Amino acid sequence: MPARRLTMRKTREILRLRLGEKLAVRSVAQSVRCSPATVCDCLLRAKVAGLSWPLPEDLTDESL
Repeated sequence: MPARRLTMRKTREILRLRLGEKLAVRSVAQSVRCSPATVCDCLLRAKVAGLSWPLPEDLTDESL
């Protein structure tokens, strides 16, 4: 069965909690109800894309 995609709301929340609030990966995972591996994957993708917190205000969900 293929993995379900994260919603943009969850992606933004992961970035906010980890990069903005400096929470541990496990705490972020519990907060957004996903696995710690999913949080790490999301953070890695953001790093590769050159994203940092706070996100630019003109960044749309489609761009993200």
